[in-house]
Amino acid sequence: MQLTKAEEQVMKYVWDLEKAYLKNILDEFPDPKPATTTIATLLKRMIDKGFIGYNQHGSNREYFPLIKKTDYFAKQVNLMIRDYFNDSAAQFASFFTNETNLNLTDLEEIKHLVDQKIETRKKTK
Repeated sequence: MQLTKAEEQVMKYVWDLEKAYLKNILDEFPDPKPATTTIATLLKRMIDKGFIGYNQHGSNREYFPLIKKTDYFAKQVNLMIRDYFNDSAAQFASFFTNETNLNLTDLEEIKHLVDQKIETRKKTK
């Protein structure tokens, strides 16, 4: 299940805050801030989708993430590779390196990361 753009923005704030009340989340938004009811509706939908949990403290809810940021974005990248690049990581890498404005330093860092991952995989075989 995926988050809408608006839900994803709220989720980013919840990940950053780790635990937060509605007011804390609302405070993270730049001006003009969305309506409290809008954020409350988004939080309810995110609870229903299983992305956010809460602890009840009197009449207030303290929200917290149920999914790690890295897990969510890894799933999103894998879906993008599947849906837009014929399930080919090589096609994705080709697009990424050719269509973004990566400088030589960025490309060398990416190459180094890939080389490290190759060495790690070779050792575990």
